[in-house]
Parts: sequence; C-alpha cells; structure tokens
Amino acid sequence: MELTLLGTGAPDGLPRPGCPCAACAVAVGDAARAATSLLVDDALLLDLTPGPAFAAARAGHSIAGVRQVLLSHPNDGPAVEFPAGLPAPGRVPDGRELSVISGHRVRAMALDAPGTGYEVTSPDGQRLLYLAPGGGPAGLPGHVGPYDMVLLDVVGRPDALARLRETGAVGATTDVIAVHLDHDVPPGPELHRRLAAAGARAVPDGTTLSVGDYHAVPDVPRRTLVVGGARSGKSVEAERRLESFPEVLYVATGGTRDGDADWAERVARHRDRRPGSWRTAETCDLVPLLAEQGPPLLIDCLALWLTDAMDSVGAWDDARWADGGAAELAGRVGELVAAIRATGRTVVVVSNEVGSGVVPASASGRRFRDELGRLNAAVGDECEQVVLVVAGQALTLRG
Repeated sequence: MELTLLGTGAPDGLPRPGCPCAACAVAVGDAARAATSLLVDDALLLDLTPGPAFAAARAGHSIAGVRQVLLSHPNDGPAVEFPAGLPAPGRVPDGRELSVISGHRVRAMALDAPGTGYEVTSPDGQRLLYLAPGGGPAGLPGHVGPYDMVLLDVVGRPDALARLRETGAVGATTDVIAVHLDHDVPPGPELHRRLAAAGARAVPDGTTLSVGDYHAVPDVPRRTLVVGGARSGKSVEAERRLESFPEVLYVATGGTRDGDADWAERVARHRDRRPGSWRTAETCDLVPLLAEQGPPLLIDCLALWLTDAMDSVGAWDDARWADGGAAELAGRVGELVAAIRATGRTVVVVSNEVGSGVVPASASGRRFRDELGRLNAAVGDECEQVVLVVAGQALTLRG
C-alpha cells in the first residue's frame, strides 16, 4: 500500500494566514504544511487539502483515479477546491465498514473527540490507521496486532499514542507519522527531536510512503538526565519525553511537607499536568526501583534526593561531615549511580543545575552545591542522553 501525504498540517494550515507567531514565521519551504490529506494507492482520498489536484501533481500523482473520498472531520479551515469528477465526499458511521472498488476496506473508528478515525486495509492485508485532528481512539474493539502505519496528532494528543501502545495497536515496527501539525508545535529541529522522543516522525507535504516498509526512528534513550535552573521548564521537558508511554511511575523524591502551603501548591501543579494513567511513588529509596523490571521511571528530582541523603548522614554538621559523613554520602551516591548504570528500565531523571550563580555564603550551602554538581556529573556519565533546559528550551548536551 502506497500513501502520499498531500498535506500534513492542521485544518488552517501552517503557517496560519495572517498569523505573526514565531512558528508561522519560520514555516517556509519544506516546513510549510497544508491541511492534512492522504492519497492511498491513488484510489482513496482521506480528507481534503487546498488544491488537491495540484498537490497530487506536485507529488507525481493524479487524483483522477480516486474512487472514494472520505472526510474525518468538518472542514473549518480555509475553503478547499473540490475538483470535478471526484466522487462526492462523505463520512462512514462509527463502527461501519466500507468496501472500495479498488479492493481496500475502510472501517470507521469512534474517537473521544469530534471526528472519525479510519482503519484502511489494502487488498494484500497491510493496515494503516488515520485519526482526525485532536482525536484519540474511544476504543479498539476486535483489534488484533499492531498496525503497519498510524497517522495522528502526536504533538497535541500524545495520550492517544500512549493508548494505542497500551492496546497493542502500535508496536515496535509501527511507523508513527505526525500529522495535523499546527502553529503550537515547536519550529525547526525541535519538532523532530520531540517526535523522536515519542517514537514518531514528521515528513514534508508531498512525501510518498510505502506502508509496511521499515523506517528506523531514533530509539528513545533508555536513560536521560534533564538538568536546568529553577522554573526553567526541566520537569515539563522530562514529562514530555514519557507522555506517549501507556504507563509511567513518577517518583517524587520531595515527599510531603505538613503545613507548607506553597509546597502543596507546587506538588498539586505537577500532579495535575501528568497523564491520569501515571502512578506516583513518594520515596527517596531509588535503588530498589531501578533494580526492578517495570514501566518507565520519571525521577524528580536528584536535588531533593541529595537533600534527604545529606540529612541522613549529618552532612550539615562540620564535625559529623569530617568524621565519616562525607564517606557515607559518597557510598550512597555510588550505590545510586551504579543502580542507574545497571537498570533495565527506561529512566528520565531531573536535577537542578547549580554553580552558575552566587557562591553560597554558608559552608553547608557550598557543600550542597559541590555535592549536587558531582552527583549530576556522575549520573550524566551513565546516561545515553543529557539535556540542559534554559528558558524552556532544551539543549542536547549528549545523545
């Protein structure tokens, strides 16, 4: 089955007409995207894009042989041309199956948002799934095994991709293509980096893909360290890296603080933005978790883990620090670093980047700064990828 993407953008396209935002300003050349439209084997057209005949011709195809035009959502974007001679466009009711004269079978899938998903099976049995903009599956009744290709709004609905993975509809060999790309996606290379973290990719308008052909997508790094200053966006960046996974264990090393309203508000804000399928464990006992098999871990954060560890060895007392406290802390740090090195789980670790500001006035403050810097360096050495977040922007230092 051959698939040509006549457009890969949101219904309004990218750039949006008259929009002055940064994403629209740089959406030129291959980065410009018309409304998403899929031409399957030159016989089936899913959704319409402005000037579909010209879009097909630019890609080296013709829509003259199209036998069926199906819409996944109402057209609320710019007006689109409907060339004469094409079959009238329509939508298939949820759960119903349509046989196309070309030999393709199309089944409509119910979504959790307005619109329709279409499962297309070619005459030789290859299968693709296409979801409407902003939509995720409301259920996958009767589905067996992974699709060869899935096209959906990966950036806007990573939870939909997580649900497809959970049900087995997306597997290790499924080619996941991001479509319906709007001006809220990060411009330039950042889009491709973020999609790669979700095991997905984006292609320019006019690209023709062979469904079922293997396409290597960069593997999600098994161990990632995300560092940054206060309010830099490091926790959000870490969460993005795992938001397309069906199950994640969020490890909060800060615990609870009775009577601290500001801390409670911070914890609630973090919890509210995490997917509902994630579980939370409040603990600093990280070594056993790293040794177990299980879903990905998001550890937030090393600075709070180190605070707890330094508390336990009496590191704030100079005499206690000199009389075995430093050695005891080094042992605990060594155990944690070894556990990260040996873990078989996918792990994203968050930490504060320190040492770039004013030198702390107290000896204990300087001690904490130095120990956290050493801890970050040791953990970073064991990670396939290290990311620094500055002003909400992720800079890859390794990987």
